[in-house]
Amino acid sequence: MKTVNDILEWLIQSGTLAAIVLFAWKFVKPWLDTKTSHASTEQAKVVWDLLEQVASISVAALVSQNMTGKDKFNLAVKNVQQAMRSHGFEINQAAAENAVQSAYEQSSLTPTVVPGNDSQPAQGTAVAIDPKEAK
Repeated sequence: MKTVNDILEWLIQSGTLAAIVLFAWKFVKPWLDTKTSHASTEQAKVVWDLLEQVASISVAALVSQNMTGKDKFNLAVKNVQQAMRSHGFEINQAAAENAVQSAYEQSSLTPTVVPGNDSQPAQGTAVAIDPKEAK
């Protein structure tokens, strides 16, 4: 035991222990930085997944409401921000609006409207294809 104590005493007094710690820190610090970066990336993925789910639920809940589209959108954005805040995440207005817009576009419950085409043809009124033009 005295020998181990003498070795430790020598390492401390000679500064060798400090050199070993500094040398090890050079290798450990980048590894810790990588782990921290990876953890924050994983957390960001989870937050975005939660944001998408909350926006999708909010859009689905408001589809059948008797409100204008703008009012539904604003209410959905407000609901998304409140839900995320209740989970401990502060989401800015633009991110909430983008999530709601994306959820609206991906929802099978919302109608698809082609821009510039205000009227959809009635069923059975489509023009037949002329076989001469198909060649």
